[in-house]
This record gives sequence, structure tokens and C-alpha cells, in this order.
Amino acid sequence: MEMSIQEQQKLEEICLAAFDFARENDVESLKILINHGLNVNLANHKGNTLLMLAAYNNSLEAAELLLKSGASVDKKNDKAQTPLAGVVFKGYFDMAKLLLQYGANPNEDNGMGLTPINCAIMFRRADIFELLMKHTNKKLSFFQKISFFIMHKFVKPRS
Repeated sequence: MEMSIQEQQKLEEICLAAFDFARENDVESLKILINHGLNVNLANHKGNTLLMLAAYNNSLEAAELLLKSGASVDKKNDKAQTPLAGVVFKGYFDMAKLLLQYGANPNEDNGMGLTPINCAIMFRRADIFELLMKHTNKKLSFFQKISFFIMHKFVKPRS
């Protein structure tokens, strides 16, 4: 079945709206689209999924809806970043907690050795680092241990 140009344009508009709904935490609109067959792993031209955009914009309820609807928690974008890595960079503790509850991998590598745990160390996210460490059995490398020591020595915990 072939789509007309108008049908194709309308579909593109709906997809763009879905990305906005995810960013803006518009759960009701997103739910309508999902209930009518929207692919919860829909990705834009940069490989950012609805979940990646919801997570990166701290749209907690939208992210939870997507995860409950089967969104892939560790789907990487075109830069090989996962939603969890983006959330650690931004410092969104509650979003990190949600992603981890749905099985996000704190050791997922972007291909250059940068994992969410390494992001937490690099960006001095001590609270998120502690959370990530509760979700891994992997031991810290020598470099990570040194970085961890420096982070705890010079970074005051967030209240």
C-alpha cells in the first residue's frame, strides 16, 4: 500500500508531535498516540527515541508511560548514548532511578569507554553515582576508584 504525499506529510506531523509530547511531558496526548499504534521506540533523524527525549527533558511521567508500554530502556542514539547516560549528564536523579527500575544498564558503553557510571564520576554526580553502584555487580577500575576518591574528597553531597 502506497501513501499519498498528503498522508506522508500527516504521518510526519504526527511523529513530530509525538516527540514534542515526550519532551513536554504531555502524557495524555502521548497515551492517545500509543493506544492508536504509535511505535514506542520511534526515533528521530538523530536516533533519539521518544524515551531518550522524555528522559533528557526530565519528563518523568512520559518516560514512565513509554517504559510501561515497552520502550527499550537502553536503546542508543546515533552517538551511541543511552537515555541513562544523558540523564546522568543532566543530573536528573529521579529519572535515573526510574530508568534503573526498568533495567537500564549503568555499565552500558558508548563505544569509547563512557558509561553512565563514568559520566557520574566525570560530571561529579555523587548522588547518582551511589544510585548506579547499587545496580551493578561490576567492580570499579583503578581509574574509576581514583576519580571516585577525588569526587568524594572535593564534592559536597547534595541535600
